[in-house]
Amino acid sequence: MHSKKSITVWCLWCAILSGLLWLVFHTAETSAEEPEAPAVKKDATGRYEFREEHDRDGQGKFYMGRELAQVMSFHGAPWLERSEREEEERLSVLVDLLKLKPGQAVCDLGAGSGVITLMMAHRVGETGKVYAVDIQQEMLNLLADKTNRLGLKQVELVLGTEKNPKLTPASLDLLLMVDVYHEFAFPYEMMVEICKAMKPGGRVAFVEYRREDPQVLIKLVHKMTEAQVKKEMSPPEFGMKWKETMATLPRQHVVIFERLATK
Repeated sequence: MHSKKSITVWCLWCAILSGLLWLVFHTAETSAEEPEAPAVKKDATGRYEFREEHDRDGQGKFYMGRELAQVMSFHGAPWLERSEREEEERLSVLVDLLKLKPGQAVCDLGAGSGVITLMMAHRVGETGKVYAVDIQQEMLNLLADKTNRLGLKQVELVLGTEKNPKLTPASLDLLLMVDVYHEFAFPYEMMVEICKAMKPGGRVAFVEYRREDPQVLIKLVHKMTEAQVKKEMSPPEFGMKWKETMATLPRQHVVIFERLATK
C-alpha cells in the first residue's frame, strides 16, 4: 500500500508534468501563428502610406519610405529669430552659396518669419523679386511688418496651400527651402507645382539637416539624407536633374537640382 506521502508526491509530479506539457504545446501553437503585421493603409493614389506605429514627432504618413514630420506652427517663430541661429546654421554663408544676382526672381518657400527672405531681398536688389511663400497667414503677417518697415517692395508675400505654392509657371531663377521640405504634407504634389514654376536652368535648393551624421542632434524626422532627397526628386515628370551637393554648412547639406530645358 502506498503511503499518503508518496501519493501526494506523485500527484505533485503529475501536476508539474501536465503544466510543462501545456506550456510546450501552447508555445508551439503561438510560434506557429503568423505575427500580426502593423496596420498600414494607403491613400487613393497609392503614393502615401499611413501607419499606426510611427515616430511621435511625425505625421504617421509616409512617402517613399520616409515619415513626414509635423509642421512647426507660427508659435515657433521666435525659434527662427533666435540669436544663436547664425552661429548654428551660418545663414549668411548659405545665401553666399546660392550666388544670387541683382534682378533675379527667387522664392523663399516656407519663409516663416522671413529671416532668409530679407537676406535674399538685399541680394536681388530693387530690380529683383523675392516671393515669400508660407501656408500660415500668421507667419506672413510677421514678415509683412518687417518688409513694410524696411520698405522692401521687391518682396511679395504669397499664401500657399499644402499642395500648391501658388507660383507663376516658368517664373523663377531659384527656389529655396530651408528645413521645410521634410514637413510637406503632400511632397509629390508640391514638387510638381514647384518644378513648373522654374525657368529652364532654374535651381531648386533643399537645405536639410544631415541624417547621415549622428552628431547632428536634431529629431530624426526633421533630418534627411542626401540619398533620400535625390530619391524623392527622381520622378521624371519633375523635369529636374541633380546639380550639386554642398556640405559647407555646420549641420545641413544644400542639395541643388536644375530644371531641364523644355523641348
